[in-house]
Amino acid sequence: MKVLIGCECSGIVRDAFCAAGAEAWSCDLKPTERPGNHLHCNLLSVLDKGWDLLIAHPDCTYLTLSAEWAYKDPDYVRYPGVGYHMRLKPTTLTGDVRRDAREDAIAFFRTLLDCRIPRVCLENPVGCVGPRVRSADQTIQPHQFGHDASKATCLWLRNLPPLVATSHVSPRMVAGKPRWANQTDTGQNRLPPSDRRSADRARTYKGIARAMADQWADVVASRHATFDALS
Repeated sequence: MKVLIGCECSGIVRDAFCAAGAEAWSCDLKPTERPGNHLHCNLLSVLDKGWDLLIAHPDCTYLTLSAEWAYKDPDYVRYPGVGYHMRLKPTTLTGDVRRDAREDAIAFFRTLLDCRIPRVCLENPVGCVGPRVRSADQTIQPHQFGHDASKATCLWLRNLPPLVATSHVSPRMVAGKPRWANQTDTGQNRLPPSDRRSADRARTYKGIARAMADQWADVVASRHATFDALS
């Protein structure tokens, strides 16, 4: 059973599948953060290596609905010399360049979803993929898998069953609204701004990774058993 974990440098999902007995490899443009099977390259270049399962976490920078204002051109007519309403980081794309980046991100997502690997799971937050590609098959939360945290995560599945929750963590209630440990009382994420913030937020929760390995490794293994029986 060969499993490819795309767009992952943390090794969290990879290691969960290795623990379940699979030959699992992570793949990312960045090196792995922990020792293990890792392909330091473009994911598209290794899709045809005989994988049984692909789980990928495409970069959500241009797929989320955050910073929608940055996709518009600066309004220099109404506000001469002002442009966008907030100070931009040097690396922030805006206007037509950002719109092109979103189209590239959507094309990349489609390529992964339609690849020839028999079973596929793509993960992303709520964003533009649903309206532009297709609706997600499932939305999960880390507090369904043993973590005191809230982070809605959408899964696009092909030939895989939805994940089954493993361990519910109850929230604290603030003014009648549920809040988990990673949230402030207003519901915002507690992580302060930093150069590591996006990478830290992108890491898969270990409880979700274990559920993927425990539940989907059996699905892939049953496919092999059926093939062996027929042959």
